[in-house]
Amino acid sequence: MKTRPKYAILDGVTEISIRAEEIFRIGHWPITNALLLAVVSLAVLTLIALFIRSGLRAVPGKLQSMFELFLEEALTLMDSLLGARRLSEKYFPLVATIFLLVLTSNWLGLLPGVGSIGIHPAAGGEHGSEGGLVPLFRAPAADLNFTLILALVSVLATNILGVAAIGFGRHFAKFFTVANPILSFAGILEFIAEFVKIISFSFRLFGNVFAGEVLLIIIVFLVPYIIPLPFLFLEIFVGFVQAVIFSMLTLVFIASAVKEDAARH
Repeated sequence: MKTRPKYAILDGVTEISIRAEEIFRIGHWPITNALLLAVVSLAVLTLIALFIRSGLRAVPGKLQSMFELFLEEALTLMDSLLGARRLSEKYFPLVATIFLLVLTSNWLGLLPGVGSIGIHPAAGGEHGSEGGLVPLFRAPAADLNFTLILALVSVLATNILGVAAIGFGRHFAKFFTVANPILSFAGILEFIAEFVKIISFSFRLFGNVFAGEVLLIIIVFLVPYIIPLPFLFLEIFVGFVQAVIFSMLTLVFIASAVKEDAARH
């Protein structure tokens, strides 16, 4: 089945692909433009982390003070939900990693050239017969596979941390109980809700980022100069908001899963 490239202009009409396009393969594993930008996002975060780590000092400078202020405010926010600084420090790496990955990938997806710089496949290939441009990079969150995996990691991590905090029996007792019919039915609904979270997480992030990209493409196609700037700034803000929402929902679900552990401390 042929798929048309995301930003191709075919027969004078701009067409948008809802799925990520394959750039090349490593063995039988296809490397898409969304996956390529996700790897770039990880590389950028790794380089920033190494740079900050190499510059850590006992007496912080301006940059280190800024990051320490961000860290303290984030931990204070987590304290209000988890109820203990020990727990905030324990779960901070997961929540912060999700926030930074979503934020970085969203913002990198808005850089000039993303979606417009690409390759022309050889004639007869998947895209070659249509003569379209296959973008080299695509915002990872505009690929449903990325958001689905991220949501799956978030929900699985929440349940694993819940089991580690209060034990397997206590954690899954809220899903499966024979105490009375009402609690049993409510537990089944809550268990189903765990799968609904995955769908909700993935489609919320995918829908907002993909819709924003479509909006920018249409505005740039209709009015190429000046007018798209406000919409670009709007998408920068939306990218930040989506990162906050995704990480905060993960934090809320973690707080709910480990609340008995928090109560003991």
